[in-house]
Amino acid sequence: MFPLTPPTPTTPANVLKIDVHQHLWTQPLLDALAQRSELPFVRTENGLTVLYLEGERPCVIDTDAETPGGRAALIQRDGLDRALVCLSSPLGIEALPRAQALALIDAYYDGALALGQPFGVWGAVGLDRPDSADVELALDRGCVGVSLPAGALAGVDSISRLRPLLAALDRAQAPLLVHPGPGGFRNPWRTGEVSLRDPLWWPALTHYVAQMQAAWLTFVTIGRAEHPGLRVVFSMLAGLAPLHAERLRARGGPDSTAGDPLTFYDMSSYGPAALDTMERLVGPGQLLYGSDRPVVDPAEVVDATRLDWDHIADGCLRAFGTG
Repeated sequence: MFPLTPPTPTTPANVLKIDVHQHLWTQPLLDALAQRSELPFVRTENGLTVLYLEGERPCVIDTDAETPGGRAALIQRDGLDRALVCLSSPLGIEALPRAQALALIDAYYDGALALGQPFGVWGAVGLDRPDSADVELALDRGCVGVSLPAGALAGVDSISRLRPLLAALDRAQAPLLVHPGPGGFRNPWRTGEVSLRDPLWWPALTHYVAQMQAAWLTFVTIGRAEHPGLRVVFSMLAGLAPLHAERLRARGGPDSTAGDPLTFYDMSSYGPAALDTMERLVGPGQLLYGSDRPVVDPAEVVDATRLDWDHIADGCLRAFGTG
């Protein structure tokens, strides 16, 4: 369970400011990716660290900006107390054959769990032959919960394969983070060939959104009934899927899908217009602060000093089962 440490002297009493969604490229994970000959992998080219993965254009990782000390300083500069890092699911690591996935996840743990304060860590699991023991291992190692790629939750068949993992989280009263990314065996949400003519932001505005919406629809219509006590955090406001609740109802789906007190939404990549609309629909206590740093500079999207931290902190306490 996530240790909610006391607020710093600069933080108002009883208000703990947590970024629930960051990524950090640690050296163990980079080294493991550099040893691979199949996607995903990294290569050093002209002094740059370049990431290659399925369905997206190659991109450069700014390793100089990824030092734990530098990132910890950013947390303090943002006025936060903690930041939770997770494996970047668009890499497709969780969907690899089990041995490959677990080797890279171990490398992720080696780097992320060594960060220490002010960081916390989301666990990761392989999707090839899902095993509840992977969830238990992640929690035993000190992870706050487990993240899963949205593609793995998108559809009845997909979520059925994840029942052991979701049940293990439910039993442990640990939260699930749903992050954009491809699922596993015969999953329809793989991205396929990438066009070099597409802009770098194209996947984030197309299949990321579709994956998150499909995962939300699957969970609210099927998953919630099977796991009534599971706390779930959807990144990027679930691709604004709750805004489709009226259309879902009109097409024969369930009613009252947007008012679930155990379903939360991190606001990564969205600004005031989307936040205001979502707040009216799901309630202010269901919105959590997530930045998606270093993919996004949160200051360019939303001014964290103007957020309602009383509601956000209360939502975070409930999301992690301590409030």
